[in-house]
Amino acid sequence: MRLLLIGFVFLLCFGQLFSQENNMPATIMRAEETKSLLNDSICRSLGITYPILRVYKYTDVTGANYSVMTESNDRIITDGDTLNTQIKVLHLLEEAGQLRKLWEVNDQIQGEESSIRLWTKFVDFVDRDVDGLVEPILVYGTSALNGYEDGRIKILIYCKGQKVVIRHQNGTLDFERVTTLDRAFYQLPMTIQDAVREKIVLMEENNLAIFPYGWQDAMKQKKLKWKE
Repeated sequence: MRLLLIGFVFLLCFGQLFSQENNMPATIMRAEETKSLLNDSICRSLGITYPILRVYKYTDVTGANYSVMTESNDRIITDGDTLNTQIKVLHLLEEAGQLRKLWEVNDQIQGEESSIRLWTKFVDFVDRDVDGLVEPILVYGTSALNGYEDGRIKILIYCKGQKVVIRHQNGTLDFERVTTLDRAFYQLPMTIQDAVREKIVLMEENNLAIFPYGWQDAMKQKKLKWKE
C-alpha cells in the first residue's frame, strides 16, 4: 500500500512538473544559436529570405518548436531609419534533427501604408488550455500617413492546427475604425479568448490601437464585425 501511495505521489508530481514546463514562456534564441540552427543552406531550403528579427523556441508534446520572425528591412527613409514592406513568420518543428515547416504567415504593406512590423511585445507562446500543446499568439501592425493611427493590426492565434485571425483597421476618424474576426475565435478555449482581450487593452494603453467603442460588448455578443 505504501509503495502504491509513493507511486501515486510521484506520478502526481511528474504531471504537475510537465504541465508547468509546458506553460513556461518560450526562450529567445541568441544570435549565435540562431546562426547555428539556421545556416545559409537551411534558410534557402525553408525559404527564409528576409533578415531574421527574432527566433523563439519552446517545447511541448510535439517536441522542440521554433518561431522564426523575419522582416524585409528594405525601405530606408530620410533620417536613415529602416522600414519593412513585408514580413514573414515560419513555424518550425524539429524532428530527428531536421527542421520541418508546420505553417507560416506572410503579409505586406497596402495602399498608403509605409511600413509593417512584428509587435514582439504582444507575442507569446503559452499552453493556456493545459492540453500539452502551446497555442502561439502573433501580433503585427502597419503604419501609414499618420503612423499607427491609421494602420492595420492583425492578431493571429494558432490552435490545434487552425489559424484564427482578428483584423483591425485603425483610423483618425471614428467611422474609419473597423474590427473583424473569424467565427472560430468564439470556439477557442476561454483562457485564450481572455488573453487576446488583454492584449487588445494593452495595445490601446500603448497608443498603438483604438478599437471601436464597445468592443468588449461586441465580443460578448459574439459579433464578427463592428465599427464605431
